[in-house]
Amino acid sequence: MSGEATRVSIRILEKEYHVACPPEQRHALLDSADLLNRRMREIRDSGKVVGLDRIAVMAALNITNELLTAKGRDESLETDVTDRLRALRERVESALASGQQLEL
Repeated sequence: MSGEATRVSIRILEKEYHVACPPEQRHALLDSADLLNRRMREIRDSGKVVGLDRIAVMAALNITNELLTAKGRDESLETDVTDRLRALRERVESALASGQQLEL
């Protein structure tokens, strides 16, 4: 990992921005900028929101909502997997304790 930051140019709604980031994060930054640019274009082209700052805030809110929703799904899935693993472990331990053949 390099401590040196590289300068990356990104374009969002026809404006160019220069952002410093570690070289290993360059690709992720470009992908993030591309997603943001697409979302901001969608909002601008819908004609419902006017002004760059308002478009940026709406795009940020939409992306944040998607992130939090996905995070909630991940946490729910993790809980489900943990519960299933616990139940399976208990079945295995019970079968081993009683010397039974275990059916999966």
